[in-house]
Amino acid sequence: MLAWILVGGRLTPTPALAALPAPALVVAADGGARHAAALGVGVDLWVGDFDSSAGVELDAPREVHPAAKDQTDAELAVSLAREKGAGELVFVGAFGGRFDHAAALLLGGVRLAREGLTVTLTSGDEWAWPLLPGRALELDVPAGITLSVLACTDLGGLTLSGVRWPLAGADIPLGSGWTLSNETRGQPGGAGPVRAELRSGHALVTALWSG
Repeated sequence: MLAWILVGGRLTPTPALAALPAPALVVAADGGARHAAALGVGVDLWVGDFDSSAGVELDAPREVHPAAKDQTDAELAVSLAREKGAGELVFVGAFGGRFDHAAALLLGGVRLAREGLTVTLTSGDEWAWPLLPGRALELDVPAGITLSVLACTDLGGLTLSGVRWPLAGADIPLGSGWTLSNETRGQPGGAGPVRAELRSGHALVTALWSG
């Protein structure tokens, strides 16, 4: 089941965002609820400590937590979505806002992928997908998109095709700039596949893509 998790970062309405498959479940994490109107979706569950949702009016069941807690509002939203049976998560509003929250969300996406979930993170014009060993990632994107691979650990055997600077079995150190600012090739007159795979390590594939 596909669930959208609305989180409190920046949101830019784009054709790429509008082309996302419709969710079976929408969970808003505190101030992320303000994105519902721009997305044209109803919210099934609204969770958090409600310290960042002043002025947001939403007709949805609320689950209120104290500000002093061991999980972020986004993590609480993920727990609810998983309890409802979600196996695929799209975090909407994932970029921008506080750096610590955005970084935790991106790294948390890698952890969730390790636990078997399919994860996408987006703000409409920026996107990210976890890349794990043995789970090739294929993206159908237009030519000319800026695409990067962020090494969250040392990477072994990174293979990347469908880009201006392909790689075949490359070993990439943690945090290396080597795999930043690549460019998608696409196909004549349209989109084309980008394929990334790893032998070892954990990474995020990111794209600047409006659609």
